[in-house]
Amino acid sequence: MTTEILPEAVLPVSDPRGSIETITLGCRLNLYESEAMRNLAEDAGLSNVVLVNTCAVTGEAVRQARQTIRRARKQKPDALIVVTGCAAQIDPGMFAAMPEVDRVIGNAEKAEPKTFVALAGGQSERVLVNDIMSVRETAGHLIDGVQDRARAYVQVQNGCDHRCTFCIIPFGRGNSRSVPAGEVVAMIGRLVAKGVPEVVLSGVDMTSWGADLPGQPTLGDLVQRILKLVPDLKRLRLSSVDAVEIDDTLFRLFAEEERMMPHLHLSLQHGADMILKRMKRRHTREDAIKLAARLRAARPDIAFGADLIAGFPTETEAHFADSLALVDDVGLAFLHVFPFSPRPETPAARMPQLDKATIKARAAILREKGQQALAAYQDSQIGTTQTVLIERDGKGRLNSFAEIQVPGGLAGTLIQARVTGRADGYLVGELA
Repeated sequence: MTTEILPEAVLPVSDPRGSIETITLGCRLNLYESEAMRNLAEDAGLSNVVLVNTCAVTGEAVRQARQTIRRARKQKPDALIVVTGCAAQIDPGMFAAMPEVDRVIGNAEKAEPKTFVALAGGQSERVLVNDIMSVRETAGHLIDGVQDRARAYVQVQNGCDHRCTFCIIPFGRGNSRSVPAGEVVAMIGRLVAKGVPEVVLSGVDMTSWGADLPGQPTLGDLVQRILKLVPDLKRLRLSSVDAVEIDDTLFRLFAEEERMMPHLHLSLQHGADMILKRMKRRHTREDAIKLAARLRAARPDIAFGADLIAGFPTETEAHFADSLALVDDVGLAFLHVFPFSPRPETPAARMPQLDKATIKARAAILREKGQQALAAYQDSQIGTTQTVLIERDGKGRLNSFAEIQVPGGLAGTLIQARVTGRADGYLVGELA
């Protein structure tokens, strides 16, 4: 599973527009699907409803979901509260047992117009969750991406065929399935026509895109087709990818195509080969280091982020030291750190567990290492002139996705800025 988790980790992101409120926890794909659900709910005529899109990536994510639902009921005692997402798909009974919850719908059902028509007509079942493994198609055609003035996120893939020992997400998302290239290109073309300057491709296991399509095209083939057929697209970015599945075409595009943004978020998870083996990952420590070196040689301005898990079962001090060292060995600038949380029904939950205090302490050390790595990367940018895509209120991102504050920048515009320093976790710049 390589879906990029929101910067806020699993904290809820609420969007209370009108009488339909969406509350999203977890990954950017959930944000995409929350927008699709809003559209379906509006089309069905629903009102005074709260749609809670849950995450199951960790036990903490599930706890946050339950807490969020209770808070939503207190704030809106008369609203229809509908719970969906990965946690609801995996354990619908737990959410159905909560007195605050009116309806529970599965990850496949939340993409169906008929689900929301039934909700609006008061004819829906209290729990509507079917076998996610039977789903064969994505719902990528439902909306033209989740967008703001700066960028749009476009779903190209859903589900995962891999079975990492710590991960419950395949049981919430189902097997891998791809949005056909023609649909993706058409969607991006419409977004560009609306003036969107940057598109981000997203999915659960995005580098598996195409394996279920005729001819088994690769993600590189899709990216090449997008860049060729949508020549007015200014910037294309990938969300999170599996390091072992970057095909030759995709590598070449990163090296040669300026419209490909020089930033990759890698699903690494750990820095010790023994732990990677016990996680059932398909790469080694050396694979990650060599990939980063190859990409950096081809594209010197590229920046890397990664997911790392602290406190995986059987992790020794030496194993943990390998993860700390990996930050420098790969040259990571952006870290998402997860303290290990055993998920029921996964093999890792049956392995010898570390005590919670050790897990918490190691996660804190790894986060501190990440903050040091980010500061070092930011310092390396001071004095340079960079292209910045302004998001809002004078805040934006470099091509590398590093955040920067530039007074005077207008949302949705591309500007040139001179990086002058850093403060409060951000780079600081001025119009060049």
